[in-house]
Amino acid sequence: MSVTPDDEGFMAAAIRLSRRHLGRTATNPSVGCLIVRDGVIVGQAVTAVGGRPHAEPQALAEAGQLARGATAYVTLEPCSHHGKTPPCAEALIAYGVARVVISVTDPDPRVSGRGITMLRDAGIEVDNGALEAEGRRSLAGYLTRQTKNRPYVTLKLAVSADGMIGRAGEGQVTITGPEARAEVQTLRAETDAILVGIGTAISDDPLLTVRTPGLEAQSPIRIVLDPSLALPLTSKLVATARDVPVILVASENVSPLAADAEGGTTPTDAADLDSRRAVLEGAGVEIVYCNPYHPEVLLPALATRGISSLLVEGGAKTARLFLEAGLVDRIQLYQAPVVIGEGGIESPLDATDIPSGFTHMGTQMFGVDRLDEYERGL
Repeated sequence: MSVTPDDEGFMAAAIRLSRRHLGRTATNPSVGCLIVRDGVIVGQAVTAVGGRPHAEPQALAEAGQLARGATAYVTLEPCSHHGKTPPCAEALIAYGVARVVISVTDPDPRVSGRGITMLRDAGIEVDNGALEAEGRRSLAGYLTRQTKNRPYVTLKLAVSADGMIGRAGEGQVTITGPEARAEVQTLRAETDAILVGIGTAISDDPLLTVRTPGLEAQSPIRIVLDPSLALPLTSKLVATARDVPVILVASENVSPLAADAEGGTTPTDAADLDSRRAVLEGAGVEIVYCNPYHPEVLLPALATRGISSLLVEGGAKTARLFLEAGLVDRIQLYQAPVVIGEGGIESPLDATDIPSGFTHMGTQMFGVDRLDEYERGL
């Protein structure tokens, strides 16, 4: 049996379901699963917060005896290996499911194709590739970390009518309206980590958390490119580091090991650094010593920590850094009718100079603000 329009409808629902826990399932992907019998959904689930249990056993448990002879719609190939939980393919077999429809094959070498083989060997009909493009978009972070050993990177820019992203020396400047800003909060809630440069951290003193009521607990890890440990000790980031994790990416030459190295810091500088380091770490800030301006090194280091998706929010220098390295996967370009005028900070990007390799995915309006989204192929 090939994939039918009804199959695509159920898979679309499974993909929507999978998005509920984006950014909240640790190293595991957020997967959606529906159990459908005679055209009726009898069980549904998404990977639990923290990554376990997986979607399939939860949906099967909800369906119970109704799973026998039913069709399972799963956004990612069911796992086939024994880890901290039994294989999901085994659970589907044990419950007597007759057919499994899959959106995306798992690139994890422990699974890839094996889950499908296990199901077929048990006599279960398997159809693969239903709404695959949509499924891959919903799993973009997981797929990028598995295949490229780095997080999926989204660059978000809010640009004024005169091509500016802020005004020099004035800290945060409101460019977009409340509807667009609410949409950005949703994006933050679906992302593992958010990153800004030290210039933005100093001038704006941002929190970088999710402020939507009810979603505060989904705030991403906050990362600052801070080569010389210049983040003010009185900043909001430092003050809240025990509530929401903060990582400072500092240059190797300010690490404790470099303090006494030839050509390193003076004794006075070293003492000051030691003092700042002690205050930062005492406040709960984590310091990682890795060249902040080599994203090709930084991103794999973040991937080893289980970070699958990264939102780059500011400022212009940081945006250019990732763009020039070719390490941006998605661009969210907000364009607002406000005018910044004299003293404006020019945007590193506008709708007329999107880098090659990106496809325009669509336009949405949020109040008077326009959002254009561009993506590279996964």
